[in-house]
Amino acid sequence: MTFGFATSAATSINTSANSASRLARMLEPAEWAAAGIPLLRNPREVVSGLHTRHTPAPATAVVAVLDHEERLAASASFYRRSTPADGWEFRNVLLANLRRVIPHDLRRRTPVRTAVLLYCREGDERWTEEDGAWMWGLRDACTLHGLRCGAYITLTRGGWQVLGEGRGGRRPSSLSSPGDLSDVGAEVEPLPLRTASGAAEALRRAAAR
Repeated sequence: MTFGFATSAATSINTSANSASRLARMLEPAEWAAAGIPLLRNPREVVSGLHTRHTPAPATAVVAVLDHEERLAASASFYRRSTPADGWEFRNVLLANLRRVIPHDLRRRTPVRTAVLLYCREGDERWTEEDGAWMWGLRDACTLHGLRCGAYITLTRGGWQVLGEGRGGRRPSSLSSPGDLSDVGAEVEPLPLRTASGAAEALRRAAAR
């Protein structure tokens, strides 16, 4: 005689509901492109500057705030937990890191600063559901912090790619060694710059809020 446990109908329903909720909290490239995300004037310069400052490894995200002249005002890096991609959790951790490095702009009628997200991951440049969840999270975090939602950029072994725009390059990549800030260019103009790095524990605390 064999004994076992059958999955209850309630468990199956809850699992399906959770999966559906996660799928609802992501954006596809066409939706992202239709949202009117402002284009970066010099994406290579932005990517190179963030890579030099944070040297992200796979599963590392770098959220950065740019001023109206596309100069870097603040940035923070953190590791992504090994859990199913969920835009709500990504929103929470992005918002927590933005609050660590820069005051909100909620009192302004229209945002003047823009947040961009660089995510280093395995795989190629093609869009994934994880990317869609990051896009959803970035858009929502920007709204809650009074910022314009800017570019979402992936960094892989093959190079970097601005999703939804089709712009990218081979360097830097997730395999590149850090560069010299003196080579970054206009992005390193003197500013009251705040940069922070975090780890998995910081992400867990932020996502739990």
